[in-house]
Amino acid sequence: MTPKLIVVPGRVLNSPDVKYGRSKIANPRFGSWNMQSFEVATKSDLTYWTYLWISSQGSFDPWRDDASLNTSLNAFTSTLRQVGINANDCVPGLHMSVTAGNAEAEIAQAIHRFTSNPTKPPPRLLLVIMPSADATIYNSVKYACDVKEGLLNVCVVAEKFARANSQYFANVALKVNLKLGGRNQFLDNSKLGILAEGKTMVVGIDVTHPSPGSSSNAPSVASIVASVDRWLAQWPADLQIQTAQQELVSGLDSLFKSRLHLWMKRNDSYPENILVYRDGVSEGEYHQVLDQELPALRKACEELYPAIFTKQGIPYITIIIVGKRHNTRFYPTKKEDVDRSSNPQNGTVVDRGVTEARNWDFFLQAHTAIQGTARPAHYYTIYDEIFRRRMVQQPFQSAADIVEDLTHNLCYLFGRATKAVSICPPAYYADLVCERARCYLSGLFDPTPTASPTASVTGGPPGQEVDPGRVRIHERVRDKMFYI
Repeated sequence: MTPKLIVVPGRVLNSPDVKYGRSKIANPRFGSWNMQSFEVATKSDLTYWTYLWISSQGSFDPWRDDASLNTSLNAFTSTLRQVGINANDCVPGLHMSVTAGNAEAEIAQAIHRFTSNPTKPPPRLLLVIMPSADATIYNSVKYACDVKEGLLNVCVVAEKFARANSQYFANVALKVNLKLGGRNQFLDNSKLGILAEGKTMVVGIDVTHPSPGSSSNAPSVASIVASVDRWLAQWPADLQIQTAQQELVSGLDSLFKSRLHLWMKRNDSYPENILVYRDGVSEGEYHQVLDQELPALRKACEELYPAIFTKQGIPYITIIIVGKRHNTRFYPTKKEDVDRSSNPQNGTVVDRGVTEARNWDFFLQAHTAIQGTARPAHYYTIYDEIFRRRMVQQPFQSAADIVEDLTHNLCYLFGRATKAVSICPPAYYADLVCERARCYLSGLFDPTPTASPTASVTGGPPGQEVDPGRVRIHERVRDKMFYI
């Protein structure tokens, strides 16, 4: 029998308008837009910032001295101001040189100098100029800044920064604004439905595991991110280590409580609804999420919410599994429906034919693939108390339509991009937090013969249990988007 593709019905959801500061609107085309001459929606203040310029043996320095570096710094400062950040001039920083053998220790020492100066407070931001995309240097910087010293930082590669155009600077500026607590873009309230009411906390949860070749005592790491307001711009995070290869989050109640405390701090009340996008769970583990993680979420709420709310069943919880590792692909049946890469148009949603008839799932390709075949994300609602209990209003026909539209619109709110992303931001951000945790434990996840078993980012000698403090974010940056 000749294998044959099956034909399924699909539809294309409209792209939302993306809004910026001064009421300017970007109209996305093919899932992307240009924010040239736009300002961020909410400005942040960058009063005091400086740089750490790292050179290394065998690498080329694009600047002769600190004075010539200033040319690039001034151009970057100008872009920060153009996008709307209230940035003062960069304060003279530190230039250092490292070798492969001393990079970790030297970088840790240098970054400590910025936070331990008796005459100056720590800078609000440290711009780290790296000699190349060197993993050892990058991991050392992130561990020292995020965990040890509590210093917001942005890393750039010297060569790129030296020949940077305004587009590169603007992309870095978007990261800076998010780290400082600003808001880059937003959508009209009508595009966010229930989320626009400001009573729903959206949560992303993910777990990353040691890859083959990792140390025997390398743990898995669980991450959680959660929105703090109705704008869905800021997503502070928390993370913890757990037993290796365990997909379900152990101690989720305490991890989740940290998000509820932060919501209360920002909103003076706890959220009425909790919408969870759970990344990285295989189909065979769906029931375990309901058996173990849902009760943990409930436990955290029962311990914090006033009894009057919990008796009424508040908060209402919905859990949606986000799947990326699947083999389902879609191809348009008509030539006029293809995009530039012969993929379906961005915004294509399929919820019939290849989905579970008895369950509530859908495939969504929110993005435009730059090349190759686009992989849609698979969303599977395993538990719902939010959407099915609300009245369905036009133009929607069902609660499923509402969830599909909302998830699609969220893909336009990924803060560091001017395009729709392939999976919705809560899952994407949780994934980034897991990646950052791998930097802190790089000596365990990527052991090398030259790695010192007691060096700061290795996580400890082989065979020894890993200290949970290795991934404990410093209190100065814990409530910021340190990972973006």
